[in-house]
Amino acid sequence: MTEKQEQRQGLLLTRVFDAPRELVFQVWTNPEHFGKWWGPKGFSLEVVQMDVRPGGMFLGCQKSPDGSMAMWGKFVYQEVNAPEKLVYVQSFSDEKGNTIRAPFNPNWPLEIINILTLEPSGDKTVLTLQGGPLNPTEEEQAAFDAMAPMVQQGFGGTFDQLADYLASQR
Repeated sequence: MTEKQEQRQGLLLTRVFDAPRELVFQVWTNPEHFGKWWGPKGFSLEVVQMDVRPGGMFLGCQKSPDGSMAMWGKFVYQEVNAPEKLVYVQSFSDEKGNTIRAPFNPNWPLEIINILTLEPSGDKTVLTLQGGPLNPTEEEQAAFDAMAPMVQQGFGGTFDQLADYLASQR
């Protein structure tokens, strides 16, 4: 992260999962798994591309339960250190992977950097996710800060789905 980012608050989420670290890493990096748990409850995720290596990209489309809403997004992987760490830049995108503004807020940051670490704890895994805007304007930082509680709640729901999915894989 840049010095500017290190001074920003950002999000910090920690969750303990009842699964070995290798499995948790696998469900984050394998498209067959990732599409079955990522995103808001009830939404489907079509994984179009998932190339988990530095410089590689994930591209996917989330659809609402009734199909009335579809949002494309991408991750560009910066660091991949299996099974310990993933660093990726997350953005909204079009279906070709071009970065676009978020459909819900024109001031939402174009890019969010996420640092995912997985630490073993007996037969469980401690997942820590740090995230924040990458080189934001003042308006983008303000939009991120204002929506941080909602983003945190959203990740809570996604992590609930991850916990359920991991339980189904044991």
